[in-house]
Amino acid sequence: KVPGPQTQKLMDQLKTQGGMGGAVVFFGDYTASTGCYLVDADGNRMLDMFSQISSLPLGYNHPYLQKAMSDPLMASFAHSRAALGMLPPKELPDLLNETFLKIAPRGMTRVQTMLCGSSANENVFKAVFFWKRAKERAAEGRAATDFTEEELSSCMSNQAPGCANNLSIMSFSGGFHGRTLGALTCTHSKTVHKIDVPAFDWPTAPFPRLRYPLESHQDHNQGEEQRCLDEVRRIFQCRLDEGRPVAGVIVEPVLSEGGDLHASPEFFKQLQRACKDFDAAFIVDEVQTGVCASGHMWAHEAWGLKDTPDFVCFSKKALLGGYYYKDEFQPTQGYRIFNTWMGDATKILFFRAVLAAIEKEGLQALVHTVGAQLMGILKFAACSHPELVTNVRGVGTIIAFDCATPALRDQFAAQMRNNGVYVGTNGTQSIRFRPSLNFNLEHVAEFTRVFQQTLSQLAE
Repeated sequence: KVPGPQTQKLMDQLKTQGGMGGAVVFFGDYTASTGCYLVDADGNRMLDMFSQISSLPLGYNHPYLQKAMSDPLMASFAHSRAALGMLPPKELPDLLNETFLKIAPRGMTRVQTMLCGSSANENVFKAVFFWKRAKERAAEGRAATDFTEEELSSCMSNQAPGCANNLSIMSFSGGFHGRTLGALTCTHSKTVHKIDVPAFDWPTAPFPRLRYPLESHQDHNQGEEQRCLDEVRRIFQCRLDEGRPVAGVIVEPVLSEGGDLHASPEFFKQLQRACKDFDAAFIVDEVQTGVCASGHMWAHEAWGLKDTPDFVCFSKKALLGGYYYKDEFQPTQGYRIFNTWMGDATKILFFRAVLAAIEKEGLQALVHTVGAQLMGILKFAACSHPELVTNVRGVGTIIAFDCATPALRDQFAAQMRNNGVYVGTNGTQSIRFRPSLNFNLEHVAEFTRVFQQTLSQLAE
């Protein structure tokens, strides 16, 4: 049974130390864990289909990452961690070319590393506001940094006109973008994330709730997407009329924490069109969907956009946070996008090894194959056990299904874990799968056996 007695003992100890956020499921033995198998503190070995909240690109103790540990730069970067925004190592420009810029979305030539997904999104919002205010000053015949004395003095007391308190970022119901204040304002997935925390007066648009299977609900789903797009435009116009323009819109390709909510490529194309019509930045948050999890390097590539998004945010499988952006969003002054670390050079070395493994082991193609197999297994289960499995959906290995109730979902996940497969949960009653990129067909076969065993147990 997971959690076992050793984990319970460690949990009791950790609680006296603060609890590490209060949501610990069990403790891992990361020396014993290998490949796609996670071993817990009690010695239980599980097939890991959640991969540390979708953040492990190659599972545990992968040979490519072990080899990266022996790189001489790894020791120097780790022993003397550099403040990358002020005193970066001389190797940094070449490392960025070999990693993040090598896989940059089409048309993007600039990247800013950060620490995590929240800090990536938070700084994107700042960059959007800088860009918007620079355009407003240009319309008045002023340079981007031609600040008035009133602007300079008022910003120090959090007041307009120095603080652009009339500007906002539009986000979507069910979205999750982080837990810092701006990112949390744009997060609408669970009440526990937001309760008691002050939020900015920023608008929330509805995100489509599609019906499945898609081929049986085309008319409804098209109407649902149009309803949401109409509301996006209404919010844009209303805010503009009130003198409170929306400066940017942020959206995930798959609204993950909110329950793996999907929309069609046409929905995202029209969303980008609305952003252009209202002179707002189009921000795609690929923190959970980036780095091949969808079968594309970046999930938004499947949309077929004529023009790239203005920003693409990343973290998790990229091993550190950050974002890509277009030239026009380059801040015109230093220190406006800044923190002490601005990322971590050791993680860039690890990510270089990850990209080598993806290329040499054909992992992007494997994601397509494995994803198709998993979807087939789940769709068959939805037909044979509709009382347990519904609304199967996914792209690549970003896959989920719904259970009839939240309680049944929790029971399903716990039973799978006790049977030897660790899966994630999201939304109110969804099971989600987020395996590592090296999750292969042998792992699929093992999952199938445990999944069918669990279905039989719950159907009794």
